[in-house]
Formats: sequence, C-alpha cells, structure tokens
Amino acid sequence: MIDTNLQIDTRQAKDYKSDQYVRWCPGCGDHALLNCLYKAMAELKLEPHMTAVVSGIGCSSRLPYYMNTYGFHTIHGRGAAVATGVKTAKPELSVWLATGDGDCLAIGGNHFIHAVRRNIDLNILLLNNKIYGLTKGQYSPTSDRGFVSKSSPYGTIEDPFHPVELCLGARGTFFARAIDVDLANTTDTLVKAANHKGTSVVEILQNCVIFNDDIHSNIVNKAWRDERTILLKHGEKMLFGTNKDKGLVVDGWKLKAVTIGQEGYTMDDVLVHDAKEIDNTLHQKLGMMSLEQGLPIALGVVRDVDSPVYDQGVEQQIKDVQEKDTTRTLRDYLMTKDTWEVK
Repeated sequence: MIDTNLQIDTRQAKDYKSDQYVRWCPGCGDHALLNCLYKAMAELKLEPHMTAVVSGIGCSSRLPYYMNTYGFHTIHGRGAAVATGVKTAKPELSVWLATGDGDCLAIGGNHFIHAVRRNIDLNILLLNNKIYGLTKGQYSPTSDRGFVSKSSPYGTIEDPFHPVELCLGARGTFFARAIDVDLANTTDTLVKAANHKGTSVVEILQNCVIFNDDIHSNIVNKAWRDERTILLKHGEKMLFGTNKDKGLVVDGWKLKAVTIGQEGYTMDDVLVHDAKEIDNTLHQKLGMMSLEQGLPIALGVVRDVDSPVYDQGVEQQIKDVQEKDTTRTLRDYLMTKDTWEVK
C-alpha cells in the first residue's frame, strides 16, 4: 500500500521504473525517451502516487506499463480526452500523455487540438517516427510527400502535418522539440515542459528501426548534427554550428542562416530567442525551419508563454459557485430545470 503522506526530498530515476519487461524493439527511440522521462521526473521530484501517465494505442502507447506511477492505457486516439478528464477531476496530479504521430494526429487529432486550445495542464509527449509501427508500416499523418510504405506503394500524394503548426494554430502556449539520441537535452526539455502551467507539447523525433529506420538521420547523425540543428534557449543568441559560428537573422519576412563574419554579418545581427513572446509569428517560423530552406531544424523550447489554465479555471469556478450557496444540493439544482417523471 502506498503511503500518500510520504514526502521524499530526493528522487532517483529508478523510483519511476515498473517491474515490467520493456517490449520495444532493440534500438527503438522509445527506449531513450523512457529513460529521459525517468530522469526528468526524478529532477522534478514528482511523487509516483501523485503522477499519472496516459496513452492511446501504438508502440509509444505501451509506455504507462513501464512507469511506477498511475497509468491508463486507453483506446486509439482518445488519450488526450482521457488525460483531460484525469487532470480536470484531480488537478493536483501531474499528468503525462504518451502518444505517437498516428495515434495523436490521425484519429486523435480532434482531441489533441482541443486539449491544446483549452490549455489543460498536461504534458503531451508526441513521439514522431513518421510511420505506423504497431500496425506494421503504413504511412502516417507526418510522413513526407512521396513516402513509399505498405499503404502507399507508389508514394504518398499528401502533404504531412507539422505538429508545431497544429499546436500553434490551436493557440498552444508551449511547444518544444527533441531528438531521441540526445538524452541530456531531451531530459532538460521534459523538465521545462513539466514546469509550464498549461498544455505542453514536446515533439520527439524518434527512430523506428523496423519500418522507418534512419528517418531522422539527416539531422541526428553526430557527423553533421551541430551543423543541421539549432538548440534554442530563451534569452540567448540563436547560434549553431560545430564552432557556434552560424546564426539566424531576419531577411525581409524570412529567417536566414548566416556565418558570423561573412557577408557583413556580425554577432549583433543574430536574433535573440524569446520563447515568452505572445505573438507566435516568429515561433512558427522557427518551428517550421527545414534543411530544404537552408535552415537548421529547431530543437529545445520554441514557445513558452503564460495563459489561463483550464483545469485551474474549472476548480475555481466550482469553489465560487459553492461559496455562493453552501446548502444547495445536486437535486436542488436539477429541480430548478424542466423535469418530468417517467412511469
């Protein structure tokens, strides 16, 4: 039996591990995310009995089984809806949603955008390997145009969703991106997401070794990672490159990658990242950067702004109503409406 009154000053990653065998393929990026989540929870000093991990259906949705916390393995695409209910009913819990690009953005797309719009205090971990892995290799909502798979043998003729666009389009207050092979920065990003009040969306670019191996190798490979990605940090210059000699500047209405000291560009021209800016215009430009544009892929926290939180609002509304009339019962309320008796 868990002693719910027990408070521990320090936590270790092992405190959040369940006794279940981890049933992911060797080399799957989900392993890395799971270990980062253990470390992040330890750093946050979360109490396992005050933590709930929810999931839908898919490879990543096995995650609750591997957590020594409360867990809820729900149905396909409905993880965000269930997590919303958990957080609204028990706002004191730290609630995490583990979901994949198929589970979250296909059948679960409606629940995802409305969880973001409401700004419920959830931590959404969106593992994106651009494929349906559990159902054996069909293209997903994030698969690139022309992608060849079992369900698109001649290549897809669709453009993909970009999670950052959906998040910001739904008035999202927190968006971040991480890669499965960079455990230190992924852990740090998860901590920042948990400290955000409201819906945090963390897209994890993750590898599926069986059905979509090396899908993110053009950016995650150590040989060129520093040249093709930029780790955004609030209040710091947007610099990247092996020698941190490249930066992002504004060129008209667009972002441009430049080399410091070339073409007349100096350090003063390089943008400073402001994750707290209410206007999300620049955040979307940063989140949508691509190698095809000659720009690095943005990692770290892209957006982190304050806004009213749904579950806190519901809790306060209930208190306000109760304080106005402390004797009113549910039956009293129901009898103020049109009623009828069925015989």
